[in-house]
Amino acid sequence: MALAGTGAFLWQAQRAAPAFPADGMIAQQADAPTMTAPASPEFSGDIDAEQGLALAADAWGDMERVADPVERKLVNLGRGETLMQLLLDAEVPQEHAQGAISALRGVYDPRRMRSGQEIKVLFDHSAGDGKFVGFEFQPAVERSVSVSFDGVRFQAAEVAKPLQRRWVAAQGRIESSLYQAGYASGVPTPVLNALINKLFNYDVDWQRDIQPGDSFEVLYEQYLTESGEVAKVGTVSYAALTLSGKRRELFLYEDSDGSADYFTRKGESVRKALLRTPVDGARLTSGFGMRMHPLLGYSKMHKGADFGAPTGTPVFAAGDGIVEEAGQKGAYGNYVRIRHNREIATAYAHLSRFGSGLRRGARVNQGDVIGYVGSTGRSTGPHLHYEVHRGGKQVNPMSVDLPTGRNLDGKELKRFQAVLAQIEDRYADAQAGLTLVSASAGRPAAKAEGCRKAPGC
Repeated sequence: MALAGTGAFLWQAQRAAPAFPADGMIAQQADAPTMTAPASPEFSGDIDAEQGLALAADAWGDMERVADPVERKLVNLGRGETLMQLLLDAEVPQEHAQGAISALRGVYDPRRMRSGQEIKVLFDHSAGDGKFVGFEFQPAVERSVSVSFDGVRFQAAEVAKPLQRRWVAAQGRIESSLYQAGYASGVPTPVLNALINKLFNYDVDWQRDIQPGDSFEVLYEQYLTESGEVAKVGTVSYAALTLSGKRRELFLYEDSDGSADYFTRKGESVRKALLRTPVDGARLTSGFGMRMHPLLGYSKMHKGADFGAPTGTPVFAAGDGIVEEAGQKGAYGNYVRIRHNREIATAYAHLSRFGSGLRRGARVNQGDVIGYVGSTGRSTGPHLHYEVHRGGKQVNPMSVDLPTGRNLDGKELKRFQAVLAQIEDRYADAQAGLTLVSASAGRPAAKAEGCRKAPGC
């Protein structure tokens, strides 16, 4: 089909008017003024449909160039490159680059930028000179940072993107380790670390208690951008391990005073004074008691437990406390001792190095990295020598009777039971993909068909 023309092309866009209804195509349109192109020899005669579309596209392109005179030059931060060098390479005058970076420091430290960071450098061509007017980048999916020139000075701003929260349920069969099983099921690393180092580390020996055929379940928060991109993961609400047929369940509960902890179905806190194993993925190579010393060649009392692990494996503080010693200690090599209370202390020996900022007098929390497995001092290979001191004497770390945390009762127990039921409903709904809610208002982003009585539905 040909479109008649008389030396000029007339184009008009109207809201909600399909461009080519006869062909079944619907074009997205917007209000715009009537545009009449000047007569030109190349437009004389008939114009077919394909030419008409091309001319319309050119008209839109001309409008966009007039409406937005700002050029956005896309660059990436190179390995070892500074933001200043990047801007200079993008032909930004040094004085302007310094002013823009100075403004940026008010909302974001440029030293935190990583290699490969994508940055849009902005130049204004409205006056024909291509003046540098700022830059934009996105350090994380949930926020963006911009620096712009307001005519007098550069100003920086950080904008948080709205996030939606949803609960994600995952489960899997354990064949070798919880970490491998969780990773295979798509569970994020922070969630796996929480399961291994915080929730179940009080009661589970990760080497001896895990058997092929065991299983896990977990319910955790996930935050999404409006485009559906995962921004971050939140807390674990529920977790369960089935080990040799025995099921262990933990529920997150915040009491009426605002204190949050994990509890069993009976309302018993999982928290104990000390972790069962202060190093992840290690195997017990030598227990507490008399043994033939591997280097000295005679029987000697072994006053701790040895956990074999590769050099550099993180070692965690078994409980909250104050660092009493941190340094070289004869046959112990690199040594740390933590005082937890008047009666209990723990010691960690043969470390390859100490945790960041660890020093005598420092306060540590349970699960903090205090050092890394090594073979310093009198040692036959990389391992952690771990001791528990009670009343100044070493006791068996694997059998010492440790106090537990709080047990709920009365009104608090009833309140917990109500929360427990909500978590179970939420877990069931998450398995069906029904619990997407607004993170800011706590109300459903869109009520899903079949949503049950879980909070947010």
